[in-house]
Amino acid sequence: MRFIKRFYNYYFAPNKGLAKRLKPLLGYTPTNLKLYVQAFAHKSSHSQKLSGSHNNERLEYLGDAVLGTIVAEYLFKKYPNKDEGFLTKMRSKIVKRKTLDTVGENMGLDAFLGEFNATRLSRSMMGNAVEALVGAVYLERGYNKTKYFVINKMLRLYVNVIALETFDDNYKSQLLEWCQKNGKIVSYKTVSKYKMDKRDRFKVAVYINDEKIATADDFNKKSAEQHASLKALKILKIYNNNHTT
Repeated sequence: MRFIKRFYNYYFAPNKGLAKRLKPLLGYTPTNLKLYVQAFAHKSSHSQKLSGSHNNERLEYLGDAVLGTIVAEYLFKKYPNKDEGFLTKMRSKIVKRKTLDTVGENMGLDAFLGEFNATRLSRSMMGNAVEALVGAVYLERGYNKTKYFVINKMLRLYVNVIALETFDDNYKSQLLEWCQKNGKIVSYKTVSKYKMDKRDRFKVAVYINDEKIATADDFNKKSAEQHASLKALKILKIYNNNHTT
């Protein structure tokens, strides 16, 4: 039955073009094409193509949990002699928004998002789509085949795990560490909150000893704090591209 459904989706379904584009990405022809349309449907869209469908927030929620579990298991087996602290940091580096945004770009998910959304695409939508896609694969294929997809179609192709071992892009932590060593106090304040592309966007300022050093904007406070911290590190001339964990 599944073979017949995949055959139909690939050659005869109204969305057969989507099925053909998904096959090299996923490694198989989906049986439930509506699930994948939903995975690429952002909540800010008002596209006619999305009538009767839901946005990808629920799939993103599910995919986030499944992805975190798969990455944790992958790292546990890859690094049998590393402690919990190292594994936690590595998992965080892999599943963080910036990494997933890059993975989504390299997978070419912008083409799918552009087809099923009538709104300007932002880079942060890439990572959301990655998680939603993992959620869709999980619902259709189950855990073991989703694990195969994540490891072989995502991690091994688009994530340099070895490079991540020594790379630290937690700029907020680096700034805090520098301030502690130099007897200074760092703090963050939300300067403003506004709408962009029908989404909340935050402007955050970083202060050292109550002196404003830098500001930055992003769609969530944590990312804005990271961007502001990076600017502060550069202004203070203490930014190091090769900072290690």
